[in-house]
Formats: sequence, structure tokens, C-alpha cells
Amino acid sequence: MDNGPESVTPAVSVLSQLCLDRYPIVKASHPGEGRRRWKLRVADEFWASSPDAKTQVAQGAQRIISETVAGSDFSKDRDPYDDLSTDAQGLGILLRTDYSDEGAWTDFCAKLDEAQRQLLSDFGAENSEEAGANERSPQTDGDVEMLEEEEEEDDDDDEASPVFAIINPPSPASREILTSISNLTALRLLNDVDIRAAPVRPQGTKPMKPPNRLVDHSGWQEIYTGKTVWIYDKKSNTDQCVRLVSQKADMYGTATADSWRARVSHICELQVNLASGAMAIDFGGLDRWDYTERVRNLEEALQPIR
Repeated sequence: MDNGPESVTPAVSVLSQLCLDRYPIVKASHPGEGRRRWKLRVADEFWASSPDAKTQVAQGAQRIISETVAGSDFSKDRDPYDDLSTDAQGLGILLRTDYSDEGAWTDFCAKLDEAQRQLLSDFGAENSEEAGANERSPQTDGDVEMLEEEEEEDDDDDEASPVFAIINPPSPASREILTSISNLTALRLLNDVDIRAAPVRPQGTKPMKPPNRLVDHSGWQEIYTGKTVWIYDKKSNTDQCVRLVSQKADMYGTATADSWRARVSHICELQVNLASGAMAIDFGGLDRWDYTERVRNLEEALQPIR
């Protein structure tokens, strides 16, 4: 019997299939935790199951229609961190996890503001060039009406949305929760967990031993969906860089929650390009992610959800 996902093409994710049965029970057993935590507990049950059981779940997912998932509690329930992530303005999330140097943080924020202003200025210049080209082109009455409508919409959007939703908690209790957290912990707080088939293993490459859900576990991989997470850590105080956290691995051997450091002057442009799909971080097929952070995440992934 084929225990991997290669021969199974679910209509919905395997986690959604499992949540349809298990989420209400888990939710009732752990009141008050919130959607993301409850889904993590269901995912934990999947990872603890046998390869055959995983395949059976995937086969069941073939029979589920997406409308059923969209109307379910695990899609609609609120989470304690929704206000800081899903509902917050910004294409990405900048999470401060070190609070030892206010001066360095202030300098970082000033550079971030300048980078965003420069990005908006460049974007405005591009729009001006396009507008000039439109003015030189013959216009019909319909074209004029459309331009007037667009100008009215632009007036409504004079207040530009920030590129990042910044999480910098003021209270000692909140800071204690976030201080020095790993990439995986940040994803679990601010994104939603999901499960997919692991990236294709190149010919001649052995499966990961021991298996790990962030890379390959019986042919499956844990991933995260939501806004891109960037982490300001202790090292950021001196190098003015942040960790860009990956939500899934793009090639076999790399891991969900991998990260690399990006300078503050570049992250606004990077975030816009990532959100638009104009670029992806793959290092041309090379593994250049931070190995120390990867090891930290892999070890954490082995711990059960408590």
C-alpha cells in the first residue's frame, strides 16, 4: 500500500478533513484557547497517527467540498491574535521580540519609516508617468468618466496603508510571552497551521531521518498561511536586520519556519514584492537559510502542543 501523498490529491487540505471531525471535540476540551491553538491540537493528532491513518485522512479529503470548509467553525472562529495579525492593516507583520535597547529600536523604526516613504514616493512617480501617458492618448467620453471615478477613489485612499503591522507590546506580561520566541512559535501565534504534501524528494536523496513535520513526515509537511512574519530580535539591535520567516519549504531538505536576515532598508520593497507574487525567496535552489534557527524550530516541532 502507498502510504505517502503522491497518489492522493485531496479536494481540500488533509487538516481541513480532520478538523471537520475533530475540531469541535478539541474546542470543547480546551475552552478559550482560540482557533489557531485548536487547529494546532488537531494537527498534532495527525502527526501522531500512523502512515496508513494519514493516507486514509487524505483519501477522505477527496470527498469534501470547499464550501463545507468555508462554513465551518475552524474557518470562522476568532483567535486572540486576530486583531494583531489578520485584521491589522499591513501586508506583513513586524514582531518585536527583544526589548533591551530602546534606542536601537527607535533608530530601526526611523529607518523603516524612511524606507516606506521612499517606496511610496517611487510608486507615486510611476503612477505620474502612467497618468502622463494616459493624458497624451485620445480619450472617449467613457474614458473620461472612468478617469474621474478613479480620481475620486484615489482621493478616498490619500492615507496610505502601512506596509507592516507592527507588534510592540507595552505591557511586561505581553513582552514576556514574545521575548526571544522562535520562528515556529511566531507562526503559530500569528498564522494558521495547515498540512500539505512535502516537496518532491530529488532522485537519490534519502528521506529525512528522523522524520520531522517541518520537512517531511510520511510524505507530509506542516505549513502556515497568513501574513508574512518578520522578527526583530536581540541581534537586530546591532545589525538593524530582521528575520524573514518562511511559511513553507520550497525544496526538499529546507523547512517550514526557516529564516534569513534582511536589512531594514530593504524589507518594505521585499514585502510588497512577496505579497504581489512578483518574487519568491528560493536562493536559486540553494539552501542558504539560517541553520541555527532551523535546528531550533525542528526541535520545537517535536514537542507536543500543551
